[in-house]
Amino acid sequence: MSAATQDASAVKLSVKEKIAYSFTDMAGNLLYVTISSYIMYFYTNVFHIPAAGALGAGTILLVARFADAISAVVWGSIVDHTNTKWGQSRPWFLWLCIPFAVTVWIAFTAPSVPDGAPKFWYALITYILAAGAVYTGIQTPITAILPNLTSDPEERMNANSFRMCGGSIGSFITSSFTIPLVGFFGTLVGGGDKTGFMIVTAIWGLIAIALLLFSFKNLNERNYHPELNKPIPMKDSLKAAKGNWPWIILVVAFVIYWVAQSTRNGVSTYYAQYILDNRNLTSLFNGVQVLGILATIAMPIIANKTKSKTLTMIIGLVTGMIGQALMPLAGDSVALAVIFWTIGVFGAAIACGMPFGMLADTVDYGEWKTGIHAAGFLTAVGSAFCIQVGSGFGAFLPLEIMGAAGFDASLKTQPQSALDAISFCFIWLPVIVYIIVAVIMLFYRKFEKMEPQIKAELAERHEAQLKAEQANA
Repeated sequence: MSAATQDASAVKLSVKEKIAYSFTDMAGNLLYVTISSYIMYFYTNVFHIPAAGALGAGTILLVARFADAISAVVWGSIVDHTNTKWGQSRPWFLWLCIPFAVTVWIAFTAPSVPDGAPKFWYALITYILAAGAVYTGIQTPITAILPNLTSDPEERMNANSFRMCGGSIGSFITSSFTIPLVGFFGTLVGGGDKTGFMIVTAIWGLIAIALLLFSFKNLNERNYHPELNKPIPMKDSLKAAKGNWPWIILVVAFVIYWVAQSTRNGVSTYYAQYILDNRNLTSLFNGVQVLGILATIAMPIIANKTKSKTLTMIIGLVTGMIGQALMPLAGDSVALAVIFWTIGVFGAAIACGMPFGMLADTVDYGEWKTGIHAAGFLTAVGSAFCIQVGSGFGAFLPLEIMGAAGFDASLKTQPQSALDAISFCFIWLPVIVYIIVAVIMLFYRKFEKMEPQIKAELAERHEAQLKAEQANA
């Protein structure tokens, strides 16, 4: 095997590089989790858009997510066609860090526009820009860069664990401090939640810019070979997806999974305010998600013990189900509710983290089967597309259920039917989703067993291609 191929296969990432990779998701989650956790509440309780209906918040989030999902496919192709001195994915952290921060800030502004269509279109357009066009441009290279950092499966899993830890820290920061800081700045400066959200999203945006610039400076796409992996047209990217069953299984499972993830995050504010009668408990519920770091640390350990990434993900889903199902037993006890919620967080962190690492293996499968290395397209659809579509339904469904049950943000006291709907969406809807995803993932195991053979054959192909290139040079 040639030196170039050996180096790409055997490279061990430095701790600094892994930290830099973790910062990409930390930055992404600082802003994206702010959107996914609070934009529903911001629309209904701050911008005063109705929860349901043709011009309601649920419609905005669903329509926008499908527009965002289309942008994921486009971004995948863009990344596949990127060829710079800095690499294929890495330059996008530099180019999009400022637009990312600015568009999220704009999405959390509430200008004085008339109710109805004007508010609807303002919210829809700014949401598509922030959570779709620009965020997807950040999210796509975060996932697409992993197979280019190294081809060592163990190093990929370790790097992905660092990434998920970084994402958990970003989630913890915004989940724990957004609502208290919104209240603090809204009171200090005046203007209430409207002003508070603008100041807090500006702060998160500045931190995200710094993190992404650090990542850009310190990551290295050693396993990216532009001389072998030429830019490919969209039709060839589609060929890499055709018959790529492990990728198809992951895409279907991950779309459905994000219905639960988005529901848990989005409805938590309503659950704390209307069921537990304390809005600030949202920060406690979402804040304990930092314990998901323990799950991401445990993730490669469990995978090594079970010798199965598929089984590891299913273990996460089952743990998440148990935590969610225990929630009703907490009654009025906040302490028990937090304990049961933490169990669910631990399981959800494993279930959420595994597909990001597994996607790199489906890129290898696609190249092995078709000869096309479409890392950008496959990982964009497998991550950003899934997140956007799943999150869209995860926002639309609870808002429609709550609206149908009589929820009205203008009411100080909600009817019992609305309270029951909030509890169902927060507790039981995720359980149903976890069961469906676990069943789907059972079909992935067959393809996971093929990975050693695929890695070996691809290494031989790359060696032969490099020798041919050198002979023709």
